[in-house]
Amino acid sequence: MPRSIWAVTEDLTRDAFLGGRLHVWQPRKGYRAGVDAVLLAAAVPAQAGDSVLELGCGVGTAALCLAARVRGLTLTGVELQQSYADLARRNAMENTMDIAVLTADIAALPDDLRQRQFSHVIMNPPYFDRSAGTAAADAGRDKALGGDTPLAVWLDVGIRRIAAKGDLVVIQRMERLPDVLGVIGGRLGTIVVCPITGRAGHAPELFLLRAKQGGRAPFRMTPPLVLHDGAVHTRDAESYTPMIRDVLRNGAALPIWD
Repeated sequence: MPRSIWAVTEDLTRDAFLGGRLHVWQPRKGYRAGVDAVLLAAAVPAQAGDSVLELGCGVGTAALCLAARVRGLTLTGVELQQSYADLARRNAMENTMDIAVLTADIAALPDDLRQRQFSHVIMNPPYFDRSAGTAAADAGRDKALGGDTPLAVWLDVGIRRIAAKGDLVVIQRMERLPDVLGVIGGRLGTIVVCPITGRAGHAPELFLLRAKQGGRAPFRMTPPLVLHDGAVHTRDAESYTPMIRDVLRNGAALPIWD
């Protein structure tokens, strides 16, 4: 394996997730995974024996959180940036989890991966449209937040990798919901959208979406998933709701699709 740019430990932090059940190395100044990755993992309705593909896996946080909750999965991650892919492999090894991480452009997947299909395809695509914004100072962070691959390509590649009766699970910014629905409409069914809001009564900023291959149920939107107790932030202390605390600290699943 080529020498990683993260060979110097000072460039990295080792962060605890799931109440310390999982520890993840990530760049101190680059793109850093947080609550979004844990929520994505918690929203995947996986069972032992299922196969899971994560597109844009970064340092592997979402896939590792999912592996911590559901044992017996076959996990594959695809990451464009070599340095982040190296960290994903390191994180999997140090957490004694088995994840195959491929360094590849999702728009040009290796031939063998294009021949495979998965029970679940998950993704946290770049939140911002690069053509409508300014690049971040850190190149790794810029790729993760904006990137060069259009959202439609992420979704198209993901849809093509879903097995019969499998599903797609996405977390994304609320303003991009029309774009997501425009791509998957007519190709996947049983679409369920769960808005995510910081506090009750506030407009949602993010959403989780699940759609099934061959699904026939009508489109549905769930009540908002509220992250924090109270209408406003009143004190310098953790204020997560009991459900979100259970997800973040104990690796619980999000019961949002039923």
